[in-house]
Amino acid sequence: MFTNPSREGMQASAAETHIGPSVKVEGNFSGDGDVIIEGVLMGTLSTKGDVRIGTNAVIEAEVKAKNATIAGKVRGNITTSNHLKLMSTAGVSGDIKAMTLTIEEGAVVNGKIMMSHDKFQKDLQVAEPRKEKAKTA
Repeated sequence: MFTNPSREGMQASAAETHIGPSVKVEGNFSGDGDVIIEGVLMGTLSTKGDVRIGTNAVIEAEVKAKNATIAGKVRGNITTSNHLKLMSTAGVSGDIKAMTLTIEEGAVVNGKIMMSHDKFQKDLQVAEPRKEKAKTA
């Protein structure tokens, strides 16, 4: 369990779904609200809300959410439309896609990290060199 839930931005009482430490869920899980997972989830997790994965949680799933805070172990790709925070106890084996990303010292990531922010994507685009028209004499 998180040591300071208010620091993580989502109180347990505010979450629509809470999967406790003794619970194991297998299958495809989808919803619109916030989700806290402290147990085991195998399959897929997709929500329009936020996800918080506790320190002792073990996730073997594709995770999609608006925002996510990971303190446990995740084996699978993580996609957030906004922010992803990896706590110092987090371990991720999979690709990450997020608009913004925070990785605390001690977190482990084995996979690709892809961030997309329109302003920076435009800055990173390489301009095509201009082709000079051949002059005819």
